[in-house]
Amino acid sequence: MNRSVLLGLFVTASIMASTSYAAEDLCAVNLKTIENGKAQIPPEMTDQVKASVEQAKADQAKGTKEGTDDCIAETNDIIKAVTDSKKGGK
Repeated sequence: MNRSVLLGLFVTASIMASTSYAAEDLCAVNLKTIENGKAQIPPEMTDQVKASVEQAKADQAKGTKEGTDDCIAETNDIIKAVTDSKKGGK
């Protein structure tokens, strides 16, 4: 169930990326997805996720297209890593 929820959130975020959804909003959506899924993050990944979120927020704060793109890439990577770890754990 937990894996399905996180995977569903990841798929939703990915679909939004392929539409005309604003890039800035995708960064925020991904950060919110990670925040909402914190209870499902394996304990061994907590520090990695925290560092990734801090980096993504710093990228987002730049207020540039490059910063936004970096934020989206960072958050997509960590969402995928968490999803993949959940698959491997079951």
